[in-house]
Amino acid sequence: MDEESLLLSLELASGSGQGLSPDRRASLLTSLMLVKRDYRFDRVLFWGRILGLVADYYIAQGLSEDQLAPRKTLYRWRRRPGWLRPQDDTEEPGASEGQEGVGASLNCMEWSLLPPATEEMEMQTSVVKGRFMGDPSHAYEHTELQKVNEGEKVFEEEVVVQIKEETRLVSIIDQIDKAVAVIPRGALFKTPFGPIRVNRTFEGLSSSEAKKLSSYFHFREPVELKNKTLLEKADLDPSLDFMDSLEHDIPKGSWSIQMERGNTLVVLRSLLWPGLTFYHAPRTKNYGYIYVGTGEKNIDLPFML
Repeated sequence: MDEESLLLSLELASGSGQGLSPDRRASLLTSLMLVKRDYRFDRVLFWGRILGLVADYYIAQGLSEDQLAPRKTLYRWRRRPGWLRPQDDTEEPGASEGQEGVGASLNCMEWSLLPPATEEMEMQTSVVKGRFMGDPSHAYEHTELQKVNEGEKVFEEEVVVQIKEETRLVSIIDQIDKAVAVIPRGALFKTPFGPIRVNRTFEGLSSSEAKKLSSYFHFREPVELKNKTLLEKADLDPSLDFMDSLEHDIPKGSWSIQMERGNTLVVLRSLLWPGLTFYHAPRTKNYGYIYVGTGEKNIDLPFML
């Protein structure tokens, strides 16, 4: 959800339980405005919150003028009161209610920049299961077999590999972005020279269009579109239909689409990544998405449909 309409966006998405207290909203809005100024982003999105066992991660993303260019992801983590360090079972100094942990500021205003995601990160963190701890310095331990050569002999040896939670955080955010980040058709347009810009003339989808999955795109570089034939592309508008549509997502039925508030608000919820909510008020410019969840993919979904 866009920083410029954050308060309204949080209100529209509140039907899914993604709410924040008034003081938290105020500090979040102020900090995002500072992030936009300091990093010189064209737009700043409040991405959402990943819930940990001892603390939650608040995520924001900065976009450049080209809306599909790689995004900068920032986070801060909010420790819950009375958190005890696993090492010495002593309460962390300053762990009183309303304060933040190391890796972010105590005044709720500063964010830490995450490194870009890589395929190596995704492979490395794929072995980690379960909830996030909520501490970016936490290390998961994974035992794997590695081949060791000693002269002419080759044998397998168990090696303990440590994976930082911050690395897992980067990977999960990237996976969620690629799978379920959503934008309505017409909100962006492709210029003749290639860059993707915000469509300032976008006035929202009609009520009938808003009820169709084909009216929503994945907010990322297209993957399936490149595999379509020329005949399939014949009816597409190259300036608007340059991203993958949600209607072709696999498995079928991975999206729940509902009308709320007397048919004045369309809400899409992902069943593949529970916690992702997209909202759009038809015939208005109000749209956005937010993720509030544990960062766990519903791998059983194909068997549940």
